[in-house]
Amino acid sequence: MSSFQLGVIGALFLSVASSVSIVICNKALMSNLGFPFATTLTSWHLMVTFCTLHAAQRFNLFENKSIDMKTVMLFGILNGVSIGFLNLSLGFNSIGFYQMTKLAIIPFTVLLETIFLKKQFSQNIKFSLFLLLVGVGIASITDLQLNLVGTILSLLAIATTCIAQILTNTIQKRLNVSSTQLLYQSAPFQAAILFVSGPFVDQLLTKQNVFAYKYSPIVLAFIILSCIISVSVNFSTFLVIGKTSPVTYQVLGHLKTCLVLAFGYTLLHDPFTNRNIIGILIAIFGMGLYSYFCTQENKKKQADSLASQMKEKDATPFLALEKEGHEVKNPNKDSLV
Repeated sequence: MSSFQLGVIGALFLSVASSVSIVICNKALMSNLGFPFATTLTSWHLMVTFCTLHAAQRFNLFENKSIDMKTVMLFGILNGVSIGFLNLSLGFNSIGFYQMTKLAIIPFTVLLETIFLKKQFSQNIKFSLFLLLVGVGIASITDLQLNLVGTILSLLAIATTCIAQILTNTIQKRLNVSSTQLLYQSAPFQAAILFVSGPFVDQLLTKQNVFAYKYSPIVLAFIILSCIISVSVNFSTFLVIGKTSPVTYQVLGHLKTCLVLAFGYTLLHDPFTNRNIIGILIAIFGMGLYSYFCTQENKKKQADSLASQMKEKDATPFLALEKEGHEVKNPNKDSLV
């Protein structure tokens, strides 16, 4: 269990560090250098991730495991579509409504897991998630402007993202594949659908053509850096969801939001108000409660599991004696079958 816990802590740390790094890199690339093609850039991220994993597999750094092609293809396409819908949601909505969309992913994930996977969430967990969402909402939501197209895109983004993240966890556990194996198998399909649709989505949102853009050396350098960091981001995403749960991954995502706000104020001198500070503090308190309650519930499950195993071990000798006595009384039992 100690090695598993160390693995979880390492996955969480890698996810936070790489995600915050890529947000800062992409913000510099898009805001300061004027490269607005987010969907196309994501397709490049996934291509580089696949190439990196392919090289690692060639050097026997992990074992490739065959997964049903139909499952992998649908899973990869669904992940790619969810990314496209999130970008479209950002393009057609205000920043505030987009943040609301991201916040809605947690309660929708809880709802779907409760209905379809029969997973139980305690009142303590629900309360801590509520505090977290309130805190992030206070810190990040500045305006709410509704429109029909943007609302539809947001609902589609929420649905596809929730299902994709639940499947990321479910496939790893039910098919007994690692995060690396699943990412290696699905990355080409994610990259393909975004590579085809990315230029059209970006042109719809930015009114610019990615192929007509003039790439300066510094822009190319930041694109390469973003692609390198994305390998760690994609790997840690699958790793965290596989080792924990989709809800925990979303909680971690909101921690990244708080860190990005803090880093933006510290490094990029973004405006920061008392409202941001209060929201971040509430969110961190909610995350702390969520972590504490999850740890306590896991300890209780482990204790119950250990007690159940001990009872089974204690009952085994009595069952063996009973079986032996039964066989002595019926020496010709095998011949009767």
